[in-house]
Amino acid sequence: MGKEQIFDVAQLAHVEILTPDPDKTLWFFKELLGMSETKREGQSVYLRAYEDFYHHSLKVTEGKQAGLGHVGWRASSKPALERRVEALMKSGYGKGWIDGDYGHGDAYQFITPDGHNMEILWDVEYYQAPEGQTTKLKNRPQKRPLNGVPVRRLDHVNLLANDPTSNKQFMMDELGFRLREHLVNKDGTDGAAWLSVSPLVHELAFLGDAMGGKGRLHHVCYWYGYPQHLNDLSDLCVENGIQIEAGPGKHGISQANFLYVIEPGGNRVELFGDAGYLIFDPDWKPVAWTEEEVEKAIIWYGAPLPAEYFRYGTPQIKEPAILG
Repeated sequence: MGKEQIFDVAQLAHVEILTPDPDKTLWFFKELLGMSETKREGQSVYLRAYEDFYHHSLKVTEGKQAGLGHVGWRASSKPALERRVEALMKSGYGKGWIDGDYGHGDAYQFITPDGHNMEILWDVEYYQAPEGQTTKLKNRPQKRPLNGVPVRRLDHVNLLANDPTSNKQFMMDELGFRLREHLVNKDGTDGAAWLSVSPLVHELAFLGDAMGGKGRLHHVCYWYGYPQHLNDLSDLCVENGIQIEAGPGKHGISQANFLYVIEPGGNRVELFGDAGYLIFDPDWKPVAWTEEEVEKAIIWYGAPLPAEYFRYGTPQIKEPAILG
């Protein structure tokens, strides 16, 4: 019999990114992606997309370098949070409790084997639209914004890892993530892995860090739902000097339409034009792509990804790490 699945993590709640140029980074997310500001405190600003139901889904914090601050996951219940905290403490990767942050209550912080900062929480603050932003569409938190090409919700985060396999296994064993698709190297290790806790193909991905780094961010992704919006945003990016790294195109893995851009602070942002496919099968068998199949796995159609896609992450590394 197979191992009993864990359903203690419900969803990706928020991501914090670091930027050396917060004003320009905020301009990008607010004016081009139509996100709204919900709080400003110290060196951090909290943002949300118009179909995010919580206080925020993105925390932008000023830092010396671009990169990942942390990833926040919401548990499926208070007892589920307690169970995962117990497992994380035993794993040796737990860091301890914090009293919370704007928009959520107490959270337990931990790291991945690669050193990415994460936290898991239960209590959240639900967004209440201010006067003038309430909508008659009762299952949407607020009106659709009028500026830029507004994104609808946070979709996933992709992290660079020195060893995708150990990080994948950690998230599966300690937090109940399910492996959905992966690139398998000839030696049987993972070149990349896509995992989720919901019917989405992934809320989290690990990609092998070609520069030999640890704990770096590859990208954070927001969802549109309509592929045309990728073309609309591309127009705005070209007009406003935002670097388009790749796309619009379509991935083989996830089947999603994509666009990759570099926000002014240096972090890569992906925009999804649709949801790809959803997984409802409780006995799903992970889809494995070999090294020989990698071209179609990454790009189903569209121009090939540039070499920098596999090397660039934040914080940036100029030269590959020397292993030995």
